[in-house]
Amino acid sequence: MPLPPPDFDAPVRADISERLGLLTAGATLTPLWRNAIGGVTFGTDDGRVVKVGPRNAETSMSAESGRLRWAAPYTPVPEVLEAGEDGDVEWLVTRTLPGLSAVDPRWIADPATAVRAVGEGLRAFHDALPVADCPYDWGVAQRLRNAAVRGIAVPASLHDAPEPDLLVVCHGDACCPNTLVGDDGRWLAHVDLGALGVADRWADIAVASMSTEWNYGPGWEDELIAAYGITPDSDRLAYYRSLWNET
Repeated sequence: MPLPPPDFDAPVRADISERLGLLTAGATLTPLWRNAIGGVTFGTDDGRVVKVGPRNAETSMSAESGRLRWAAPYTPVPEVLEAGEDGDVEWLVTRTLPGLSAVDPRWIADPATAVRAVGEGLRAFHDALPVADCPYDWGVAQRLRNAAVRGIAVPASLHDAPEPDLLVVCHGDACCPNTLVGDDGRWLAHVDLGALGVADRWADIAVASMSTEWNYGPGWEDELIAAYGITPDSDRLAYYRSLWNET
C-alpha cells in the first residue's frame, strides 16, 4: 500500500496511510495539505479531493459532510462523494472544485487580490446561508465545551462573550486558505466547513482578518474587513481572536 508522497514529512500512522491507499488506488495524487493532528489531504487526477485523518475532538469529517450537504443549495462548496470512519480513522471524499486556495503561491504573490477575494467571499457566504434554517451551532458555549473535551483551560474572561452584533451562519474556520479564488481574482467557493454553525459574524471576521498576517504578512487585516464591507469593531475582534487562540 502506498505511503503519502514525501511532501508530508511528518510520520503518518499506518492506518491512515492504508485508508488513503484504498481510497485512491490507481489515481495519481497531488498533496494539498497536512494538518496539525496528522490528517492529510490529496487531490487526485480523477477529479476528487481525499481527506484522511485521525478522529478530531473538535469536529469530524462526518460532521463536515453533513454541513457541506446542508450548505450546498445556498453557496458554492465541495460536493460530498463519500464519508466514513473506521476505528480511529475518518475520511471525506469530495469532488474537485475549480480555483486555487487563497494561499496558493500565485495569490501569496498578489495579496491585495487574495485579501479582497477572502473578504468579499466571506460576506457572500454570510449573506447566502439562512440562519433560521441552520441546524448547527458554532456559538461560544459550544467552542468552550469542545475546548474542555480536549483538556484546554480557557481563561474566565473569555466565558462572557460580547452581545452578538449580527447572527449569521459562520464558516467556523474562516482562515484565508479556506477560500478558493478563480483566475479572475474573485472568490469561487469555500472549503473545510467542519465547524460551520450559527454565531456572531465577528467570530469569522476576526479569524479571517487575523489570518492575513500569517499568510501575507502584516498590514492586511483592515483591507479584509473593508472588503467584507464593515467598519472594524475592536472589542469583538479582540474577543474572538483571543477565543480562537486559546481554544
